Amino acid sequence: MTEPLTALVVDDEAPARRRLYDLLRAAPGVGDIVEAADGRAALSLLDSGRPDLVFLDVQMPGLSGLELVDAFGATRMPLTVFVTAYDQHAIRAFDANALDYLLKPFSDERFEATMARVTRRLGERSPPPAPVYWDRLVVKGDGATHLVKAAEIDWIEAVGVYVHLYVGGKPLLYRAPLHLLADKLDPLRFVRIHRSAIINLDSVVRLEPISHGEFEVLLPHGGRARVSRTFRSQLEQRLGQAL
Repeated sequence: MTEPLTALVVDDEAPARRRLYDLLRAAPGVGDIVEAADGRAALSLLDSGRPDLVFLDVQMPGLSGLELVDAFGATRMPLTVFVTAYDQHAIRAFDANALDYLLKPFSDERFEATMARVTRRLGERSPPPAPVYWDRLVVKGDGATHLVKAAEIDWIEAVGVYVHLYVGGKPLLYRAPLHLLADKLDPLRFVRIHRSAIINLDSVVRLEPISHGEFEVLLPHGGRARVSRTFRSQLEQRLGQAL
């Protein structure tokens, strides 16, 4: 949870609201806490406040917790935890898309378990962080350390457990396996075309057919690399076109 959660506590009993308020106030990641003493007030808050998390009593006069969910729409509800002294409502609560169900009286530990479920569910909803690709490679040789711009690499060839980076027609030894560079270089620019080769698409001069669905890529300064049948589909997928 990168931003504090807004929580709504709905219960017609003031002591029950106070207990949940105190627990939420001490919970990490929780910001604003709003209270409602009945279902109709909660319905208004759901429409206007859009809380991230709701602790909802099942048995309330006027509009019960389950009726509130029906009125608002189960698919529109924020993460919802039902709270009640009556365990016979558990099945209906989960049918209403509840994240969890707290049976009064519940312990602090049981509340913490519920919050752990909240954190996991929010993590599932959060988009994964965008990958960070290398724009420079640290190449050591000749008693010095060089920063090679990824965009200047025409192609990469496996040499045993290491690779050669071809820059300006000259090979530079880089002490890392080819599969690591396949993961660390921008796939919009670099495409693996063979188990032993990666090319920079911007450096391709042309492709020449060889045989049986294989091609040879011509690169600047006389460089040549083969597109194997195994990796041809990856190149076609990146180009969005058949070869």
